[in-house]
Amino acid sequence: MNETSDFTMNEAKLISICIPAYNRPAELSRLLDSIDADVDSVEIVIAEDCSPKREEIRHEVEKFMQSTRYEIRYFENEKNLGFDGNLRNLVDRAAGTYIMFMGDDDLFVPSALDEFIAFLQEHTDKKYILRSYLVRHESGQIEYFRYLPATTEFLPDSETVAWLFKRSVTICGFTIDREEARKYSTSDLDGTLLYQVYLMAQVCLRHPSIYCDIPVVEMVQTFRKDTPMFGNSEAEKSRYTPGSVSEDNSINFSKAYFEVTQYLDARHGTDLTRRVREDLSKYSYPFLSIQRKRGIKAFLHYAGRLENELGFGCTKYFFLYKWALVILGEKWCDRTITFIKNIVGHTPKL
Repeated sequence: MNETSDFTMNEAKLISICIPAYNRPAELSRLLDSIDADVDSVEIVIAEDCSPKREEIRHEVEKFMQSTRYEIRYFENEKNLGFDGNLRNLVDRAAGTYIMFMGDDDLFVPSALDEFIAFLQEHTDKKYILRSYLVRHESGQIEYFRYLPATTEFLPDSETVAWLFKRSVTICGFTIDREEARKYSTSDLDGTLLYQVYLMAQVCLRHPSIYCDIPVVEMVQTFRKDTPMFGNSEAEKSRYTPGSVSEDNSINFSKAYFEVTQYLDARHGTDLTRRVREDLSKYSYPFLSIQRKRGIKAFLHYAGRLENELGFGCTKYFFLYKWALVILGEKWCDRTITFIKNIVGHTPKL
């Protein structure tokens, strides 16, 4: 790996903003420009993963380094590590007390990062922080992903982990204690695209965690453009085909949840697989809606696979989402769910 910054570590920062970069130079530049926190509290660590646009990414990083006061460390991987491997690489490279992952196409909400830093400083005993975030839809409507009505602390147990599982998948703003994350380093789950969830589970089975009710980041839904960046590493090639969010890609990603739960169940004697399956069924709308654009016939075939191959039909909510998507379509369903969440103020408990 090549390090292209002149970084000298003096005092550890509170947060290492860790960015796995792959083929999105313009989006990465926009993310970097959105960082507006106290410079003494954060460092920025970027690992470029052998993408075709490596030189453009390097150029954007070097340009940002010339105009910023933030400490930046930029690395270029010698080979493509894939999503999970590059997250593990970033954990190893970071020096902050906490690691905060950010997708290279995501953004920070203006002025929110300093609020989040203040929250961390008040809760340094917590090893994992579930963040709130927002999504800005093409219509201009903003959807808030607030999981609870207020800041909430969690005990370290399998019930907590099962509830956190789905809510920890999106990497934007994912925040975890660096030293704890390093303890559980493994390549056993490479290719699942869920290394961050595995880290959360290992930490939250052992330590108290907390939900922070501050929408600190904006997740940019690049997947809606149907051009995913996964499937290029050796670990991912057998599961994912680059170029589109295909039915098989979606099914294999959903199956990966249970690969992770079974891995953890075998080591801890937990029942995460059963608990997570039920929770995913209750909140299966995004698993279903991602394939609605393919048309009703293809969608029904895909929904059948979720029901029969993964067991998502274990609650009534799965069928409610399925038929609502068939009858109303994705856009109307999205609007309805966003409206309900905005009225309630957070994701309803099912």
